[in-house]
Amino acid sequence: MAEEHGFQASEGHRLCVNNCGFFGSPATMDLCSKCYRDLRMKEEQGALAKAAFENKPSSSSTSRSSVFIASPSLESQELVADVAVEAAVVEKRKEVAVKGNRCMTCRKRVGLTGFKCRCGMVLCGTHRYPEEHGCQFDYKTVGKEEIARANPVIKAKKLGKI
Repeated sequence: MAEEHGFQASEGHRLCVNNCGFFGSPATMDLCSKCYRDLRMKEEQGALAKAAFENKPSSSSTSRSSVFIASPSLESQELVADVAVEAAVVEKRKEVAVKGNRCMTCRKRVGLTGFKCRCGMVLCGTHRYPEEHGCQFDYKTVGKEEIARANPVIKAKKLGKI
């Protein structure tokens, strides 16, 4: 991209080897920060996929059989690795979605002003009341339990008759 515009890097500065137009450094293998981060993410996902593939449980019945099964080809291993990487990415997205900076009813961003209900939902100021978001939490039972815990039954011993 930089070559298209006729830009030449001065001495000491090197353009990213991916030709994205940004400067790279020897510490990042002559990649810019974004390309280096993407490279590290791919390496990390590859390592996760490889670990998932190696930890795959093998059944003892297939190892005992007399039929010879050829080892999976490189393409099938890459396919399994891609599936494992996609599963890891989906799990990370779910974790981010559960983090909760949006109202669970209207999806409005709440940030630090969100209200956490006893049912576990994060809500905006409009939907913070139980009747506004259809809360399934049983406040009555919890209230009864708290009162019973705070006020234990106390019985004195009976006095003997005179």
